[in-house]
Amino acid sequence: MNSQAEIPGAGDPSPLRQWGAWAVLAGAAGLVLVFVQIVGPTLEPTPSVGAQIGEIAGEIRRSAWRSFFGLSAPEPEPSAVTAWAALAIAAPLLGIAALVLAAISAIARENRRYAAYGASLGAAAITFQFIWLVALLIACVVLLVAIIENMGDIFGI
Repeated sequence: MNSQAEIPGAGDPSPLRQWGAWAVLAGAAGLVLVFVQIVGPTLEPTPSVGAQIGEIAGEIRRSAWRSFFGLSAPEPEPSAVTAWAALAIAAPLLGIAALVLAAISAIARENRRYAAYGASLGAAAITFQFIWLVALLIACVVLLVAIIENMGDIFGI
């Protein structure tokens, strides 16, 4: 007596009418944006590594001399917001959105698989973003320590 024909919307095969499906899409988009953010900057043309390290070392030396003579630091140049900086914000936000949508899907008692997949993809996007930023931070610290240790060799002091 309680058939699906009597219940409006029951038996609707469209998964896009479920919160869990949107959670999966948001989590997948966040994860893809994290990977695009990791790979993307390598596709842009950049100066050689030696030139970049020399610029960093020169800036460190100029800053040290200014501090030694008591001179004020020059005004910092405003940095332009790039697409890569926007991706650094968008990817974890999509991961958080996926977690929220997965929670709504679980509360609404929709298909558990969609909620689980969405939550997993969202958590993966947030985790990979965090791991990537920590790895970059460690690499930058190692590079700066190497530059400072070899400052004399670079400038022949």
